[in-house]
Amino acid sequence: MAYHMESNPKARVTFNFVPVLLDQIEDYKSQFSSGEIRDPLLAMLARENLEYLNNEERCLVVDSCFKSHHEKMLEPFAHYQRLLNIYKALQIQGSTASNYLSGQYIADLLVWYHLAWTGESIRRNNLLVRTLLNKGSQYTYEERKELFKLIGNLIAELIPRYKRLQESGQIEISSTPHYHPILPLLLDFKSTRDAQPLAPLPVCGNYPGGRLRAKAHIESAKTSHQKRFGQSPFGMWPAEGAVSQAGLLLMAEHGVAWTASGEGVLANSLKKSSETGTIPSRADYLFKPYLINNGSNEIVCFFRDDNLSDKIGFEYAKLDASQAVGDFIESLEAIHEGNESGHHRIVSVILDGENAWEYYPYNAFYFLNELYQALTDHPDIEMTTFKDIIERAKHDNKIDIPHLSQVTAGSWVYGSFSTWIGSTDKNLGWDLLCDAKKQFDLVMQSGLLNQSEIAACERQLSICEGSDWFWWFGDYNSAESVDSFDRLYRRNLSNLYRLLKLPVPQILNQSISCGAGDPAVGGTMRRGQEE
Repeated sequence: MAYHMESNPKARVTFNFVPVLLDQIEDYKSQFSSGEIRDPLLAMLARENLEYLNNEERCLVVDSCFKSHHEKMLEPFAHYQRLLNIYKALQIQGSTASNYLSGQYIADLLVWYHLAWTGESIRRNNLLVRTLLNKGSQYTYEERKELFKLIGNLIAELIPRYKRLQESGQIEISSTPHYHPILPLLLDFKSTRDAQPLAPLPVCGNYPGGRLRAKAHIESAKTSHQKRFGQSPFGMWPAEGAVSQAGLLLMAEHGVAWTASGEGVLANSLKKSSETGTIPSRADYLFKPYLINNGSNEIVCFFRDDNLSDKIGFEYAKLDASQAVGDFIESLEAIHEGNESGHHRIVSVILDGENAWEYYPYNAFYFLNELYQALTDHPDIEMTTFKDIIERAKHDNKIDIPHLSQVTAGSWVYGSFSTWIGSTDKNLGWDLLCDAKKQFDLVMQSGLLNQSEIAACERQLSICEGSDWFWWFGDYNSAESVDSFDRLYRRNLSNLYRLLKLPVPQILNQSISCGAGDPAVGGTMRRGQEE
């Protein structure tokens, strides 16, 4: 993504970095610097002798290194596909299949796995990577070490690279409450019923001390952003675009100037604010930001165009790049041509910046290149950032920011919180977290822990408050994904109890959810509106 910005200096984009992602990037940087690699696949990539892996290590390699969208990330590479074919042929041996794989097979598979997940710009421009791609097999220890070193250098340069783009004025970098919690749910479970009046809620009633926890995530995010990018974030994308009146005003209280959510939230909010319960046409209400305030604090909220955002996330990967870009530009032209308001139309296109591209040919290299070129060359379209819109509105009376009196709580997924709460499995996940939080509060009040122990407990609690655990609970997700996240969630809750020096409840030995679905793009993204 940074490469496409550097290749087209006229392009303007807002990038959002969740602080916990930055923590992980810096952790990897530290691993490379110290030489103490905890990531097992990276460690094996740089291991000299791969002939004597134990069975657990062998299984980890073959279980992990074929996990990708095969059509776009594996099948285009004949040598990578051949490795998969060999493994499939051996699977008739059952659980012992990995025992038949040589050290050279493991070496080649590890190299191809890391090559496949390398950015397209690196594959095209880096001599080492091009050489490895052309060679295809029989990778040596020296070649693996060189690839390992390159990965370390890429990771170390990642945050500074975006910081330079920010300093040049080309991009804005926003943040998210630190560990990606659904902020409105920490504040009030009942906000769920704004969009789903009949939704069942967790037995525990509400998250204990939720407001203090929500504030902690926001304050920590601001500190993180200042440390990494040299300034406090002007705006925050709340995890999953999840907003509520209380959540927005809490961010405003902490000096956040803008936030964003989904189109469904805006439509529900306008209905709630309307005396008649009716709203104007989509074209008349969507393409503008809105001001939310309470007399003391205010924040501007942008609402994404679900149609255009979901086309990039789910549809354009199936089209030729030029055809997809043409459709996107035509859609914007139609919005512009239908504008009779006298104000600029602000079209917010927001989507996961990491999940879509593996489903595109060549990691969306051609699509992104052509898209940014077409947008920057167009006479009636201006790429900009959320911060610039707010600053420009101070002296440009063609930017309309009307007041939104009431916000209906919801997210960019269906305009509700149904992805994170309201089902038996998801509610059980919350009840287990509430039980742990009550124990956390009792231990904190006891004065039995020292400062470093308290910090470790607070960090572990923050991890457990993240949104993705609840995202994956549900039978509509794949069995493998649900099982993985279920076990990880219970392990993290168990770790919290251990750090609190308490016995781990037996219920954490029992699974929370089972999956049996086959969702689009593996379940990593959801559309803004139900199909």
